[in-house]
Amino acid sequence: MDELRAKCPWDKEQTTESIRHLTIEETYELVDAITEGSPPALKEELGDLLLHIVFYAKIASEKSQFDINDVINGICEKLIARHPHIYGDVKVANEEDVKRNWEKLKMKEGKRSVLGGVPSSLPALVKAMRLQEKSKQVGFEWENAGQVWEKVEEEANELKAEVNAMDAGKGSVEKMEEEMGDLLFSMVNYARFLNIDPDQALARTNKKFIKRFQAMEEVVAAKGKQMTDLNLAEMDAIWNTVKLSERG
Repeated sequence: MDELRAKCPWDKEQTTESIRHLTIEETYELVDAITEGSPPALKEELGDLLLHIVFYAKIASEKSQFDINDVINGICEKLIARHPHIYGDVKVANEEDVKRNWEKLKMKEGKRSVLGGVPSSLPALVKAMRLQEKSKQVGFEWENAGQVWEKVEEEANELKAEVNAMDAGKGSVEKMEEEMGDLLFSMVNYARFLNIDPDQALARTNKKFIKRFQAMEEVVAAKGKQMTDLNLAEMDAIWNTVKLSERG
């Protein structure tokens, strides 16, 4: 990185702001590698993300703000402070104790809200999960999955009521959107109680849909037709055939 900043015209011109969007892109590529379960891809994407960390630290060091050693030492010090059950005399019984202690320590460090550490720019689905995980650490939590499912059904009924109201000319798009958000938030909560990552679950479903839809396109193309030549019933029949072929 020292050489690139000194000799490469592109690298010389970069700032923390100019590479920000690239870092976001690399992070999503890392997520893709994790979802695909590919160790070679994971290794490559970790390297790409590490490059960005070094890049940011290099830019900061040029401004005499901090360097890569400060970054590494800083996280080491934070981890030691946040793990008193390892580096101190605090006793914990399980993972939940560790999470609760983590949040308590963050509050002692000056955080004004247990939700303060959740980035505002997180994708909504991931953010919902993190907000629920954070609030859980102070006891704001359902007792069991059954209660959460009842909430899901309640929110689904409220959404349906708003849809019906809209059809009758008495509702609003804004209210339907609100109820849809409530339903999705409840579904994220239910997924969490089932120990399912909703973002990963949806990512896998998206991947499955892409695979099946493209297989359907291939079937249609093999018949010398285009998707627009078929009606919905015909496409649905091919879709079901593709699904059956996946099951052998």
